[in-house]
Amino acid sequence: MKLAVEPRTVLTLAVENLRRAILEGVFTPGQRLVEADLMARLRISRPSLREALRTLEAERLIVITPNRGPSVAILSWETAQQIYKVRALLEGEAAALCAARPDKGVLERMETALKAFASAVKAIDPAGRIKSTSDFYEAIQTGSDNQIIEELLQGLLSRINYLRTRSMANGQRARESLKEMTAIRDAIRAGKPDAARAASHIHIENASKAAELAFAAAANDKSVERSRRDVSAIAE
Repeated sequence: MKLAVEPRTVLTLAVENLRRAILEGVFTPGQRLVEADLMARLRISRPSLREALRTLEAERLIVITPNRGPSVAILSWETAQQIYKVRALLEGEAAALCAARPDKGVLERMETALKAFASAVKAIDPAGRIKSTSDFYEAIQTGSDNQIIEELLQGLLSRINYLRTRSMANGQRARESLKEMTAIRDAIRAGKPDAARAASHIHIENASKAAELAFAAAANDKSVERSRRDVSAIAE
């Protein structure tokens, strides 16, 4: 994965590239981030790197510990559950508000995002899936005309995208997401707030179940790896 950035937008691109690397699993939860290594890979100065890291710390994607430095944040399943519950409340309400007064421009943005998502699913493009999903929900948030909901969801966006990456790792789940997002769009287009809220809740509930399976699989993989290390240590 190429992390090098151009000087004209050093900070913005550094943040984007590091964020994408975390979301795509290039850097794994709990992994320490060595500044010298990141500076070399990103081709940026230490001050620029530290500013980028502070941005990602604010997004809860990394933690910076005194005398230890930065590392990728570990998102527990308990925290993930809380995020899904908050999403259901906020995104369900946003969908209902959007459906209460359907806007042609918003619907066009949703349609564009759905087409992009379908293409990304077909091409097995994880980054494309995440971007198009974010675009879809940004359109709904705009259509809700509720600035507070939008601000709260934007504050959670990086962790929401982290969870989306995990929940849609299974290709079948991505295809199901397309159907569920289409149902949300249809309810909004029909001007049915209750149906839009219900469709949003179904989508988030299913995403939560898929993420739970992904978390469980990751925990099992770690357990197997620890067992292998223990056996190797005994053998030595």
